[in-house]
Amino acid sequence: MKTFQLTAEPRTDLGKKAAKALRKEEKIPVVLNGGEVFTLPYTGTLREGEKIVEIGNNQGLITTDLAVTNDAVRKLIYTPDIFAIELDVHGEKRMAVLKDIQFHPVKDTILHIDLLEVSDKKPVTIEVPVKLEGHAEGVKAGGKLTLSMKKIKVKAPYTQIPERVIINVDHLGLGKTLQIGDLHFEGLELVNAKNAVVCAVQLTRAARGAAAAAAAAGK
Repeated sequence: MKTFQLTAEPRTDLGKKAAKALRKEEKIPVVLNGGEVFTLPYTGTLREGEKIVEIGNNQGLITTDLAVTNDAVRKLIYTPDIFAIELDVHGEKRMAVLKDIQFHPVKDTILHIDLLEVSDKKPVTIEVPVKLEGHAEGVKAGGKLTLSMKKIKVKAPYTQIPERVIINVDHLGLGKTLQIGDLHFEGLELVNAKNAVVCAVQLTRAARGAAAAAAAAGK
């Protein structure tokens, strides 16, 4: 994955009113989730913007409330590419990936961003763009290649996740499909349902006509 550098400032004034005021300043509320799980009670020192979230079984983790500018995240959000985000918080570098974005239902402006802190030791699940390559046998026979899943979910340490997964369709015949269960990528666990169709070569009207004509000629 490419790396995107993002500077964020701690946010201590929380709630709907504070978030609305922040957006008027062309800034976006952000929550950094993830990090190490620890046993409660927590005996360390929390920094500005940090708070403890209980996750059950007498365990907790630290989330960080942040703010970023609209301009700073524009190239991160409005792109088909995926990124590992090198986040600068408190002058400290922390790695994260984009977990979720909330948009305004009418204006389509960004209301809130959730980030997930990652490390090279802990797997993370993320959607990766799909790229088809090759010339399918079914297309040569008059079929039409369709892509049903533009992204697939993979699980791996972020350092092993590619910018896109490349699928060769050379041997995909007329009327055939490629499903998640048919795919394998070194070092990646595919999370989608095994029977989910990624791409297919559909029979076109012309292909059906040609097949019918060939069958009739053979009689």
